[in-house]
Amino acid sequence: MIFDYNVIYEALPLYFSGLLTTLKLLALSLFFGLLVALPLGLMRVSKQPLVNMSAWLYTYVIRGTPMLVQLFLIYYGLAQFEAVRESFLWPWLSSATFCACLAFAINTSAYTAEIIAGSLKATPNGEIEAAKAMGMSRFKMYKRILLPSALRRALPQYSNEVIMMLQTTSLASIVTLIDITGAARTVNAQYYLPFEAYITAGAFYLCLTFILVRLFKLAEGRWLRYLAPRKH
Repeated sequence: MIFDYNVIYEALPLYFSGLLTTLKLLALSLFFGLLVALPLGLMRVSKQPLVNMSAWLYTYVIRGTPMLVQLFLIYYGLAQFEAVRESFLWPWLSSATFCACLAFAINTSAYTAEIIAGSLKATPNGEIEAAKAMGMSRFKMYKRILLPSALRRALPQYSNEVIMMLQTTSLASIVTLIDITGAARTVNAQYYLPFEAYITAGAFYLCLTFILVRLFKLAEGRWLRYLAPRKH
């Protein structure tokens, strides 16, 4: 088998355009997902049963259903309701980019909320007692001590979620978006070269994964340095 380099070389502009689409989907999804995940994570550690159970139900349903089903429900499912089509939301809900970002953000918010909640629950008692000894209110304690500390400790787990979301963005091609996978589908449809098309897409995802892993390693080295064992 001979790898057709010429076809891939000619298709590189399409792949780089798909790369920009993938990065946009990933950045928007992670940003809005994190915004939703922060209050959800706090709700998950609340001692109020109704508050805790509401957040638990949300994360349970989202994590318990496939991402593809969620994307189809938002992109195709909502369109069947006349009230949705006639509402002010329709210009956004009729956009494949908006629907993909919404579905991805909802999905990652549930997983990220559980990561944050787990980190909050694992907060050393010494940090809590020190904050109380300083006379901090509960709000100030979460703002200055607990939440920043939990977010730092959550970095290793959150890096895995970011990598998973990168792979998940490949589903965007199913709803007509030309991301990296969409570029590969287009090349395959035009030239009937599935191996060349998808191995190139895989190389793009691999490079992105490597870059993200390195960035998170640098972040962990900076913000988790205080957790490293001390050398005597």
